[in-house]
Amino acid sequence: MISQLNARHRPSYTLLTFYKFVDIPESELDRVAQEHLDMTRDLGLKWRVYIWTEGISSTVTGNDGQCWAYRQFLEASPYFKDIPDMDIKATKVSGHEFARMSVKIRNEIVTMGAKVTAAEVRKFRKELTPEEFKKIIDEDKTDEYLILDMRNDYEYRLGHFKWAVPAGTVNFREVPKLMEHYKKMANGRKIIWYCTGGIRCEKASVLAAKAGMEDVYAIEWGVVKYVNSYNDGNWLGNLYTFDGRVSTVVGDTKTHVSIGECLYTGEKTDNCVNCRYAPCNARLIATEKAYRDHLGFCSFECYQNARKDSLVKVVDWDRFDYKVVGKDVRTNGSTLVQDHLDRKLLKKTWKHQVSQKEEMICEC
Repeated sequence: MISQLNARHRPSYTLLTFYKFVDIPESELDRVAQEHLDMTRDLGLKWRVYIWTEGISSTVTGNDGQCWAYRQFLEASPYFKDIPDMDIKATKVSGHEFARMSVKIRNEIVTMGAKVTAAEVRKFRKELTPEEFKKIIDEDKTDEYLILDMRNDYEYRLGHFKWAVPAGTVNFREVPKLMEHYKKMANGRKIIWYCTGGIRCEKASVLAAKAGMEDVYAIEWGVVKYVNSYNDGNWLGNLYTFDGRVSTVVGDTKTHVSIGECLYTGEKTDNCVNCRYAPCNARLIATEKAYRDHLGFCSFECYQNARKDSLVKVVDWDRFDYKVVGKDVRTNGSTLVQDHLDRKLLKKTWKHQVSQKEEMICEC
Protein backbone atom coordinates (compact mmCIF):
# COMPACT_ATOMS: atom_id res chain seq x y z
CA MET A 1 0.00 0.00 0.00
CA ILE A 2 1.30 3.44 -0.95
CA SER A 3 0.32 6.39 1.23
CA GLN A 4 0.39 10.01 0.07
CA LEU A 5 2.34 12.40 2.29
CA ASN A 6 0.53 15.52 3.34
CA ALA A 7 1.32 18.12 0.69
CA ARG A 8 0.76 20.89 3.22
CA HIS A 9 3.66 19.73 5.39
CA ARG A 10 6.39 22.32 5.74
CA PRO A 11 9.83 21.51 7.15
CA SER A 12 10.96 23.26 10.31
CA TYR A 13 13.96 25.59 9.88
CA THR A 14 16.48 26.78 12.44
CA LEU A 15 19.10 29.52 12.47
CA LEU A 16 22.25 28.25 14.20
CA THR A 17 24.74 30.83 15.42
CA PHE A 18 27.87 29.98 17.36
CA TYR A 19 31.57 30.59 17.69
CA LYS A 20 34.54 28.85 19.24
CA PHE A 21 38.03 30.09 20.00
CA VAL A 22 40.38 27.29 19.00
CA ASP A 23 43.93 27.36 17.65
CA ILE A 24 44.04 26.28 14.01
CA PRO A 25 47.50 26.09 12.40
CA GLU A 26 47.83 28.53 9.52
CA SER A 27 48.98 25.66 7.30
CA GLU A 28 45.61 23.97 7.94
CA LEU A 29 43.31 26.91 7.19
CA ASP A 30 42.77 26.29 3.48
CA ARG A 31 42.01 22.60 3.98
CA VAL A 32 39.71 23.17 6.96
CA ALA A 33 37.82 25.98 5.21
CA GLN A 34 37.40 24.00 1.95
CA GLU A 35 36.19 20.95 3.88
CA HIS A 36 33.69 23.14 5.72
CA LEU A 37 32.45 24.74 2.50
CA ASP A 38 32.05 21.38 0.73
CA MET A 39 30.11 19.88 3.62
CA THR A 40 27.77 22.83 4.26
CA ARG A 41 26.94 23.14 0.56
CA ASP A 42 26.35 19.41 0.26
CA LEU A 43 23.98 19.61 3.22
CA GLY A 44 22.09 22.54 1.70
CA LEU A 45 22.84 25.02 4.51
CA LYS A 46 22.83 28.74 3.77
CA TRP A 47 24.75 31.86 4.80
CA ARG A 48 28.22 32.26 6.19
CA VAL A 49 31.08 30.78 8.17
CA TYR A 50 34.29 32.61 9.07
CA ILE A 51 37.41 30.61 9.96
CA TRP A 52 40.64 31.98 11.41
CA THR A 53 43.73 30.70 13.19
CA GLU A 54 41.80 31.93 16.25
CA GLY A 55 38.75 29.75 15.62
CA ILE A 56 35.34 29.73 13.93
CA SER A 57 32.25 31.95 13.77
CA SER A 58 29.21 30.44 12.07
CA THR A 59 25.68 31.59 11.28
CA VAL A 60 23.68 29.23 9.08
CA THR A 61 20.09 28.23 8.39
CA GLY A 62 18.82 24.77 7.63
CA ASN A 63 15.96 22.36 8.19
CA ASP A 64 16.01 19.90 11.08
CA GLY A 65 17.84 17.22 9.13
CA GLN A 66 20.44 19.61 7.73
CA CYS A 67 21.15 21.11 11.16
CA TRP A 68 21.45 17.66 12.73
CA ALA A 69 23.95 16.57 10.06
CA TYR A 70 25.94 19.80 10.49
CA ARG A 71 26.23 19.14 14.23
CA GLN A 72 27.54 15.63 13.53
CA PHE A 73 30.12 17.10 11.17
CA LEU A 74 31.26 19.57 13.83
CA GLU A 75 31.49 16.88 16.50
CA ALA A 76 33.69 14.78 14.21
CA SER A 77 36.15 17.66 13.77
CA PRO A 78 39.20 17.90 16.05
CA TYR A 79 38.76 21.69 16.02
CA PHE A 80 35.01 22.26 16.22
CA LYS A 81 33.65 19.59 18.57
CA ASP A 82 32.18 20.35 21.99
CA ILE A 83 30.63 23.71 21.09
CA PRO A 84 28.53 24.71 24.13
CA ASP A 85 25.07 26.29 24.24
CA MET A 86 24.31 25.87 20.54
CA ASP A 87 20.72 24.95 21.34
CA ILE A 88 19.92 27.93 23.54
CA LYS A 89 21.25 30.37 20.92
CA ALA A 90 19.35 28.65 18.08
CA THR A 91 16.29 30.41 16.67
CA LYS A 92 13.36 29.01 14.73
CA VAL A 93 12.89 30.72 11.35
CA SER A 94 10.41 30.31 8.53
CA GLY A 95 12.99 29.15 5.98
CA HIS A 96 16.41 29.94 4.58
CA GLU A 97 17.22 33.58 5.28
CA PHE A 98 19.97 33.76 2.65
CA ALA A 99 20.57 32.89 -0.97
CA ARG A 100 23.86 30.99 -0.73
CA MET A 101 26.51 29.41 1.47
CA SER A 102 29.84 31.15 2.02
CA VAL A 103 32.95 30.11 3.96
CA LYS A 104 35.71 32.70 4.28
CA ILE A 105 39.15 32.82 5.86
CA ARG A 106 39.83 35.93 7.94
CA ASN A 107 42.92 37.13 9.80
CA GLU A 108 41.10 37.53 13.12
CA ILE A 109 37.88 36.18 14.61
CA VAL A 110 37.10 39.78 15.63
CA THR A 111 39.22 42.47 13.99
CA MET A 112 41.10 44.28 16.75
CA GLY A 113 44.62 44.40 15.32
CA ALA A 114 45.79 41.76 17.81
CA LYS A 115 45.35 37.99 17.80
CA VAL A 116 44.60 35.92 20.87
CA THR A 117 44.95 32.23 21.60
CA ALA A 118 42.30 29.86 22.87
CA ALA A 119 44.35 29.43 26.05
CA GLU A 120 44.30 33.19 26.66
CA VAL A 121 40.53 33.30 26.19
CA ARG A 122 40.07 30.48 28.70
CA LYS A 123 42.47 32.10 31.16
CA PHE A 124 40.97 35.57 31.16
CA ARG A 125 37.30 34.75 30.57
CA LYS A 126 35.07 36.13 33.33
CA GLU A 127 31.40 35.55 32.69
CA LEU A 128 28.10 36.07 34.40
CA THR A 129 25.30 33.64 33.68
CA PRO A 130 22.03 35.14 32.41
CA GLU A 131 20.58 34.41 35.85
CA GLU A 132 23.38 36.32 37.61
CA PHE A 133 23.08 39.25 35.21
CA LYS A 134 19.29 39.32 35.59
CA LYS A 135 19.67 39.71 39.35
CA ILE A 136 21.99 42.70 38.87
CA ILE A 137 19.50 44.41 36.53
CA ASP A 138 16.46 43.58 38.65
CA GLU A 139 18.12 45.05 41.73
CA ASP A 140 19.47 48.08 39.80
CA LYS A 141 23.03 47.71 41.03
CA THR A 142 24.33 50.57 38.91
CA ASP A 143 26.26 51.86 41.91
CA GLU A 144 28.33 48.65 41.76
CA TYR A 145 28.42 47.95 38.02
CA LEU A 146 28.92 49.85 34.78
CA ILE A 147 27.03 48.05 31.99
CA LEU A 148 28.65 48.68 28.60
CA ASP A 149 27.02 47.89 25.25
CA MET A 150 29.92 46.94 22.96
CA ARG A 151 27.95 46.98 19.69
CA ASN A 152 27.49 49.56 16.94
CA ASP A 153 25.63 52.75 17.78
CA TYR A 154 22.62 51.90 15.60
CA GLU A 155 22.38 48.51 17.33
CA TYR A 156 22.28 50.24 20.71
CA ARG A 157 19.67 52.74 19.52
CA LEU A 158 17.46 49.93 18.22
CA GLY A 159 17.58 48.05 21.52
CA HIS A 160 19.68 47.51 24.66
CA PHE A 161 19.58 46.33 28.26
CA LYS A 162 18.25 48.56 31.01
CA TRP A 163 20.92 50.76 32.58
CA ALA A 164 23.36 50.05 29.72
CA VAL A 165 25.42 52.81 28.12
CA PRO A 166 27.07 52.69 24.67
CA ALA A 167 30.77 51.89 24.66
CA GLY A 168 31.40 54.51 21.97
CA THR A 169 32.92 52.18 19.39
CA VAL A 170 32.37 52.33 15.64
CA ASN A 171 35.18 50.03 14.59
CA PHE A 172 36.12 47.31 17.06
CA ARG A 173 39.79 48.14 16.42
CA GLU A 174 39.17 51.12 18.68
CA VAL A 175 38.58 48.98 21.78
CA PRO A 176 42.24 48.53 22.81
CA LYS A 177 42.68 52.31 22.82
CA LEU A 178 39.55 52.80 24.91
CA MET A 179 40.49 50.64 27.90
CA GLU A 180 41.68 53.62 29.94
CA HIS A 181 38.50 55.48 29.02
CA TYR A 182 36.40 52.58 30.30
CA LYS A 183 38.35 52.62 33.58
CA LYS A 184 37.42 56.27 34.04
CA MET A 185 33.79 55.61 33.14
CA ALA A 186 33.64 52.81 35.70
CA ASN A 187 35.09 55.05 38.43
CA GLY A 188 35.77 52.16 40.75
CA ARG A 189 32.79 50.05 39.72
CA LYS A 190 32.99 46.61 38.15
CA ILE A 191 32.36 46.50 34.39
CA ILE A 192 29.88 44.23 32.65
CA TRP A 193 30.04 44.41 28.88
CA TYR A 194 27.95 42.57 26.34
CA CYS A 195 27.54 42.00 22.62
CA THR A 196 25.07 40.05 20.50
CA GLY A 197 26.53 36.55 20.70
CA GLY A 198 29.45 37.06 23.07
CA ILE A 199 32.32 36.79 20.61
CA ARG A 200 33.55 40.41 20.77
CA CYS A 201 33.56 40.47 24.55
CA GLU A 202 35.51 37.21 24.84
CA LYS A 203 38.38 38.67 22.84
CA ALA A 204 38.12 42.08 24.49
CA SER A 205 38.40 40.40 27.90
CA VAL A 206 41.89 39.19 27.01
CA LEU A 207 42.96 42.72 26.11
CA ALA A 208 41.33 44.13 29.23
CA ALA A 209 43.22 41.69 31.45
CA LYS A 210 46.50 42.56 29.72
CA ALA A 211 45.72 46.24 30.36
CA GLY A 212 45.41 45.55 34.09
CA MET A 213 41.60 45.63 34.27
CA GLU A 214 40.58 42.90 36.71
CA ASP A 215 36.87 43.44 37.35
CA VAL A 216 35.51 43.07 33.81
CA TYR A 217 32.76 40.55 33.15
CA ALA A 218 30.85 39.45 30.05
CA ILE A 219 27.36 37.96 29.81
CA GLU A 220 27.68 34.29 28.99
CA TRP A 221 27.01 33.88 25.24
CA GLY A 222 25.77 37.44 24.94
CA VAL A 223 22.36 38.98 24.43
CA VAL A 224 21.03 36.04 22.43
CA LYS A 225 21.28 33.60 25.34
CA TYR A 226 19.69 36.08 27.77
CA VAL A 227 16.67 36.96 25.63
CA ASN A 228 16.17 33.30 24.75
CA SER A 229 16.19 32.51 28.48
CA TYR A 230 14.08 35.36 29.90
CA ASN A 231 11.08 37.38 28.76
CA ASP A 232 11.22 39.92 31.58
CA GLY A 233 11.35 43.36 29.97
CA ASN A 234 15.00 43.91 30.93
CA TRP A 235 15.80 44.22 27.23
CA LEU A 236 14.38 47.40 25.74
CA GLY A 237 13.47 47.57 22.05
CA ASN A 238 14.41 45.15 19.27
CA LEU A 239 17.60 43.16 18.82
CA TYR A 240 19.70 43.81 15.71
CA THR A 241 20.81 40.49 14.22
CA PHE A 242 23.31 39.93 11.43
CA ASP A 243 20.98 37.82 9.34
CA GLY A 244 17.87 38.17 7.21
CA ARG A 245 15.68 39.15 10.17
CA VAL A 246 17.73 42.33 10.86
CA SER A 247 15.42 43.79 13.53
CA THR A 248 14.18 40.98 15.77
CA VAL A 249 11.34 41.45 18.23
CA VAL A 250 12.26 40.69 21.83
CA GLY A 251 9.48 39.87 24.28
CA ASP A 252 5.74 39.99 23.75
CA THR A 253 2.86 42.45 24.09
CA LYS A 254 3.38 42.56 27.84
CA THR A 255 7.15 43.06 27.94
CA HIS A 256 8.17 44.66 24.63
CA VAL A 257 8.73 48.40 24.34
CA SER A 258 9.96 50.27 21.26
CA ILE A 259 12.88 52.63 21.88
CA GLY A 260 14.23 53.17 18.36
CA GLU A 261 13.72 56.70 17.05
CA CYS A 262 13.04 57.42 13.39
CA LEU A 263 16.00 59.05 11.66
CA TYR A 264 13.69 61.51 9.95
CA THR A 265 10.86 62.23 12.41
CA GLY A 266 11.95 61.04 15.84
CA GLU A 267 8.91 58.74 16.12
CA LYS A 268 9.31 55.46 18.02
CA THR A 269 9.83 52.51 15.69
CA ASP A 270 11.44 49.06 15.50
CA ASN A 271 11.93 49.28 11.73
CA CYS A 272 15.54 49.01 10.55
CA VAL A 273 16.58 49.49 6.90
CA ASN A 274 19.50 50.56 4.69
CA CYS A 275 20.18 53.82 2.88
CA ARG A 276 19.31 53.28 -0.78
CA TYR A 277 22.37 55.14 -2.04
CA ALA A 278 24.50 52.05 -2.67
CA PRO A 279 27.95 53.46 -1.75
CA CYS A 280 26.52 54.58 1.60
CA ASN A 281 24.25 51.64 2.58
CA ALA A 282 23.98 53.07 6.12
CA ARG A 283 21.84 51.11 8.55
CA LEU A 284 18.88 53.30 9.52
CA ILE A 285 16.15 53.21 12.12
CA ALA A 286 13.13 54.73 10.42
CA THR A 287 9.39 54.34 10.02
CA GLU A 288 8.38 52.87 6.68
CA LYS A 289 6.43 56.00 5.76
CA ALA A 290 9.24 58.46 6.48
CA TYR A 291 11.76 56.19 4.76
CA ARG A 292 9.68 56.08 1.59
CA ASP A 293 8.94 59.81 1.77
CA HIS A 294 12.71 60.37 1.53
CA LEU A 295 13.07 57.66 -1.15
CA GLY A 296 15.28 55.72 1.27
CA PHE A 297 18.17 58.22 1.41
CA CYS A 298 19.64 58.84 4.85
CA SER A 299 20.83 62.37 4.11
CA PHE A 300 20.87 65.31 1.73
CA GLU A 301 24.38 64.25 0.71
CA CYS A 302 23.21 60.80 -0.44
CA TYR A 303 20.32 62.32 -2.39
CA GLN A 304 22.72 64.69 -4.16
CA ASN A 305 25.22 61.92 -4.90
CA ALA A 306 22.46 59.74 -6.32
CA ARG A 307 21.49 62.57 -8.70
CA LYS A 308 25.04 62.49 -10.10
CA ASP A 309 25.80 58.77 -10.45
CA SER A 310 22.39 57.01 -10.20
CA LEU A 311 23.78 54.33 -7.85
CA VAL A 312 20.43 53.66 -6.20
CA LYS A 313 19.25 50.26 -4.97
CA VAL A 314 16.05 49.10 -6.64
CA VAL A 315 13.01 48.40 -4.45
CA ASP A 316 9.50 47.29 -5.36
CA TRP A 317 7.82 50.47 -4.04
CA ASP A 318 9.90 52.79 -6.25
CA ARG A 319 9.13 51.72 -9.81
CA PHE A 320 11.83 53.86 -11.42
CA ASP A 321 14.42 51.65 -13.16
CA TYR A 322 17.69 53.15 -11.95
CA LYS A 323 19.81 50.38 -13.47
CA VAL A 324 18.63 50.90 -17.04
CA VAL A 325 18.29 54.68 -16.90
CA GLY A 326 21.51 55.02 -14.90
CA LYS A 327 23.56 53.64 -17.79
CA ASP A 328 22.13 56.33 -20.05
CA VAL A 329 22.91 58.96 -17.42
CA ARG A 330 26.55 57.92 -17.13
CA THR A 331 27.00 57.40 -20.88
CA ASN A 332 25.01 60.21 -22.48
CA GLY A 333 24.47 62.68 -19.64
CA SER A 334 20.73 62.04 -19.40
CA THR A 335 18.91 63.96 -16.64
CA LEU A 336 16.11 61.42 -16.18
CA VAL A 337 17.34 60.27 -12.75
CA GLN A 338 17.88 63.84 -11.58
CA ASP A 339 14.41 64.80 -12.75
CA HIS A 340 12.82 61.82 -11.02
CA LEU A 341 14.60 62.42 -7.70
CA ASP A 342 14.00 66.16 -7.77
CA ARG A 343 10.28 65.73 -8.35
CA LYS A 344 10.12 63.71 -5.14
CA LEU A 345 12.79 65.35 -2.99
CA LEU A 346 13.68 68.87 -4.15
CA LYS A 347 11.55 70.54 -1.47
CA LYS A 348 12.16 67.90 1.18
CA THR A 349 13.58 68.92 4.56
CA TRP A 350 16.58 66.85 5.64
CA LYS A 351 17.47 66.30 9.26
CA HIS A 352 20.95 65.10 8.29
CA GLN A 353 23.15 66.80 5.72
CA VAL A 354 25.83 64.10 5.50
CA SER A 355 25.83 60.32 5.21
CA GLN A 356 24.93 58.44 8.40
CA LYS A 357 27.13 55.47 7.57
CA GLU A 358 28.89 53.63 10.36
CA GLU A 359 31.52 50.95 9.89
CA MET A 360 29.79 47.65 10.61
CA ILE A 361 31.20 45.37 13.30
CA CYS A 362 31.09 41.71 12.30
CA GLU A 363 29.18 39.48 14.72
CA CYS A 364 28.26 35.85 14.84
